[in-house]
Amino acid sequence: MKYPTLYAEQIWRQQRYYVVILMLLGAGVSLFLVLSHRWHFDQPSLIWLSYIPAGLMLAGALTFYRRRSYVQATDPGLRISRLTKSVVIEWDLVRSARVQPLGMHFQDTRKKLIRPFSRPLLERPAVFIRLRDDPRAKTISGRLGTQYVGVDTIALPVADADRLSTEIASRLPDRLGQNLGGQRRRKRGR
Repeated sequence: MKYPTLYAEQIWRQQRYYVVILMLLGAGVSLFLVLSHRWHFDQPSLIWLSYIPAGLMLAGALTFYRRRSYVQATDPGLRISRLTKSVVIEWDLVRSARVQPLGMHFQDTRKKLIRPFSRPLLERPAVFIRLRDDPRAKTISGRLGTQYVGVDTIALPVADADRLSTEIASRLPDRLGQNLGGQRRRKRGR
């Protein structure tokens, strides 16, 4: 199952008004110029008329970005897809997955810059994936970027964080010697 990332949804929500503004402004001003010049198309009216396809192109780009940004648990590993690239994190690199508010990701002292589209999501739950200390994890961190990656943790804001966390935990290989806590602790063989 694909879980859309909330970063793409938030960018869509914030930018969709510009699509409407571009289209209405282009149609309105070009119609006004054509009517004021007695149905004669001149260069300014054609320039304003070009705002309509520009608005449609912006809507297409935002929709494409929204559809391409998702997280999916597959057999080889956890697939994180962004606009131009996707990264597969193999299951043996994942130490744990837990759900916390996204604001915990930005408490690091290095992350002073919080992007405007991230601010409304700070209270929303996100899946925090802890990676093992491995050279492959460093390359994955470099490919995902600072918006997703902390020191050794990847924060994924998704709509249904609990369900994704459960799906990730069910696919992790059994780890002997891991503290399972309380009743989930394995029984000793006699």
